[in-house]
Amino acid sequence: MIGERTDGVHRTVEAVWRLESAKIIAVLARTVNDVGLAEELASDAVVAALEQWPVEGVPERPAAWLMVTAKRRAVDRIRRDQNLKGKYEQVARRLEAAGEAEDPIAAAEAELDDDIGDELLRVVFCACHPVLSIEARAALTLKAAAGLTTGEIARAYLTGESTVAQRIVRAKRRLAEAGVTFEAPSADEFGERLDAVLEVVYLIFNEGYTATGGDDLMRPQLCQDAMRLAQRLTVLLPDRPEVLGLAALLDFQASRSRARTDAEGEPVPLPEQDRSKWDGLLIRRGQAALHRASAWGDDAGPYVLQAAIAACHARASKAEETDWVRIAGLYSRLLAVQPSPVVALNRAVAFGMAFGPERGLELVDEIADLPALKDYHLVSAVRGEMLERMGRTEEARNAFEGAAAMADNYREKGQLLRRAGGLGDAH
Repeated sequence: MIGERTDGVHRTVEAVWRLESAKIIAVLARTVNDVGLAEELASDAVVAALEQWPVEGVPERPAAWLMVTAKRRAVDRIRRDQNLKGKYEQVARRLEAAGEAEDPIAAAEAELDDDIGDELLRVVFCACHPVLSIEARAALTLKAAAGLTTGEIARAYLTGESTVAQRIVRAKRRLAEAGVTFEAPSADEFGERLDAVLEVVYLIFNEGYTATGGDDLMRPQLCQDAMRLAQRLTVLLPDRPEVLGLAALLDFQASRSRARTDAEGEPVPLPEQDRSKWDGLLIRRGQAALHRASAWGDDAGPYVLQAAIAACHARASKAEETDWVRIAGLYSRLLAVQPSPVVALNRAVAFGMAFGPERGLELVDEIADLPALKDYHLVSAVRGEMLERMGRTEEARNAFEGAAAMADNYREKGQLLRRAGGLGDAH
């Protein structure tokens, strides 16, 4: 019985951490001016929860409990080290003052809820500091602001997990050495950090929209965090086309959320989705943002182009009405301004839909051997789609089975195996 209660508490701690860790770390990072220390303090609080909650019970407001515990750990740590710099003495006084609040749990909960979009955005901008390389900025921010694991970040960038881990460690050290403070940058500093910030927000949304691992197709909280950050950026920088383009793109993508899974949580492919379930309000907001972005000129960047592609899908009331020729042209423009293996793969899909599966398969085979795509399951999935449409059933079945073997997401893996099974025995 005790073991069952402990297991239940462990699952609760894991769920709270997955949902709230980014917010907790964001608030702590601003308080102690050190994202690495903030992560350590938050982790210490989780360890305390695993020790205390099985005995004392799960608190009514678990995220706030973790925040208060982490801040107390910070005070203890600062008191133990008499050689810390003067700035940490000020931090200790601020933490002690917070701990002396009449209801510290309520105060912590208010910190987590009030203006948390700004707190997350502050961490994103600070972790995207120009003293770091672009790769290090993205890796650190996805870890600190989105709470992604190093494995999830590695899959998002199609790179090795050890490489990402090293980037994060070095980035934390570099920020500490440079004395970077976790305060909002001035307006004239936005420009030099904006590209990295937009990329991070985009990747946070992508991980939420199609999780790279786990049992569920989506992680809605990450999508919501990314959309909130994108909307906040449009207020801060209303005349930047790429900011508007990103906000439009996320709205268009999120508008399909309710139609992307069936009642059992299984993925529903885009052509088979019930478009009456698409969120018309988000589509209209996305169209408005895309219109504002387009008004700044024809020299479209990657997010404006991706939003334009998503708008083509949003305008089609039925899958067969989709303007694939226009989408193929937009992907060609996107590949020119943002050359990447994933964009090239998406372009191959669009060409296959617009000009026939033979053309699509030809383009897929041209890029299939790129190192970044070596273990990317969607390459085999796209090949399977093209081969099935061409009537090459046995090859299609093998391609879907190969894609399933490489997929880390439970729902995606199941869908791919069903596609393979639906083609019958290959022998």
